[in-house]
Amino acid sequence: MAGAPVLLVDDDDQMRRSTAQALELAGFAVTALATAQEALERAGPAFGGAVITDIRMPGMDGITLLERLREIDAEVPVILITGHAEVQLAVDAMRRGAYDFIEKPFTTQTLVSALRRALERRGLVLENRRLRAVAGQKDDLEARMPGRSAVIIDLRFRLRAIGPSDADALILGPTGAGKEVAARAMHDLSRRADRPFIAINCAALPATLIESELFGHEAGAFPGALRARYGRFEHARGGTILLDEIGSMPLDLQAKLLRVLQERTITRLGSNEPVPLDVRFLASSRADLAEEVAAGRFREDLFYRLNVALVRVPPLAARREDIPILFLQLLREAAARHNVAEPTAPPELLAALAARDWPGNARELRNAAERFTLGLDWMDPAEGAGAAPFLADRVAAFERSVIAAAIAAHGGRLKPVYELLGISRKTLYEKMQKHGLDRKLIVDGGDSDG
Repeated sequence: MAGAPVLLVDDDDQMRRSTAQALELAGFAVTALATAQEALERAGPAFGGAVITDIRMPGMDGITLLERLREIDAEVPVILITGHAEVQLAVDAMRRGAYDFIEKPFTTQTLVSALRRALERRGLVLENRRLRAVAGQKDDLEARMPGRSAVIIDLRFRLRAIGPSDADALILGPTGAGKEVAARAMHDLSRRADRPFIAINCAALPATLIESELFGHEAGAFPGALRARYGRFEHARGGTILLDEIGSMPLDLQAKLLRVLQERTITRLGSNEPVPLDVRFLASSRADLAEEVAAGRFREDLFYRLNVALVRVPPLAARREDIPILFLQLLREAAARHNVAEPTAPPELLAALAARDWPGNARELRNAAERFTLGLDWMDPAEGAGAAPFLADRVAAFERSVIAAAIAAHGGRLKPVYELLGISRKTLYEKMQKHGLDRKLIVDGGDSDG
């Protein structure tokens, strides 16, 4: 597959250069990287190539990189380069989803052969996804953000509309709702999909180093700056930058960011030379930035500059009917990560999940799926559960969630649902109409009632 991207990860400079040169001579488009983190920033669900990584590396090793990549897309092929003493480790990694492993020392032909097979497989995976989408089946975005509620359908529509453009965007939503998932989806839908996706947590940057971290610096720019260093913005060249929790950014730095957004250039600390910046900016916030502007904590001009396109990620409470579907998907993912059999979630459990408030949203639900997969109680005793204020509201919400969960658990077939609930078919239809439930919006299709 000539032209398909190959990410080569190895902290050994000489090994990395020689391997990259050999692969380029064989016709591959190779990007040589010194750290696993750089590979994570390039290999999303839209990534059309393969990853080759050494196992033993400082910081994030090859096995951890494999696990992180499988969380992003379980079908990205990863080839491990291993020493003799690490063969058993590599074999175990293959059981967890690695495509292949090659033992050192290896010939170029051995690596080229494995890489060609991996790229052919990746091409088939992406083509199958495209054909399923054309046929009206779940596409990649629907797999990342499952659900049939009106709010999640609207969100996917907006992401498909905004993603392929180069417009900056503002993503608002509560903690754990999936703002970074939405940002990553927009990146993967854009022409920048094969370039870095850099997520920067503005709340976690140390105030004394934030400018150097973002803009970079020249040697001697401040005490301890012994050599020049690229900042995070330059590192994202050609790609997408997500400014997570941008409301936490200090006001003085907001002014500098505004200038970057307007001029698409940066100036490193200790330099007067502007550096052109070809990136797309996405910003996310759990706080309503319009309210932050009114309170004087966020610059109005920066708010309007970022708010070219607005994406709101809804909390789980706004799409309770999606909770059973999402939980079942999270169970599959957790089972694959831990290499265990996927546990069965009974309708009663799905109903309880849908009836519960999730202040931590999708992240909290993911933790519950993780615990359930490991055989633990799905609800953390330390986590509180909210409730509707009136008894009638609670009863109606519970009834709706029980019916929706039963329909999801039985794949849209209604006969086992009304039999399980001990009601007539007519009563079930009446209750579905009362609660605004459509089985086609709860599951993909479903068999006949019979």
